[in-house]
Amino acid sequence: MGRTSAKGRRNAVRAARTATGLTQAELAGAVGVTRQTVVAVEAGDYAPSVYLALAIAARLGRTVEQLFGEQPVADRSGQGADVEVGP
Repeated sequence: MGRTSAKGRRNAVRAARTATGLTQAELAGAVGVTRQTVVAVEAGDYAPSVYLALAIAARLGRTVEQLFGEQPVADRSGQGADVEVGP
């Protein structure tokens, strides 16, 4: 599995939001956060909690994996490490 940075995935949330015709403010209101939080999630500057990721995915009609999948976990050296979940 290749490495994908948070900023590299930022367009998935933005693309899904615009495809549904929602503004950042409308998505924020629907999931109970500020517009600034949605901006930060879309920019890859904020990793949402599991609850928020699920709420965003549900509102946008996508899975969490489609919006936030393949994100590396930074190790102590500051470089990303691939993470796989499953059997």
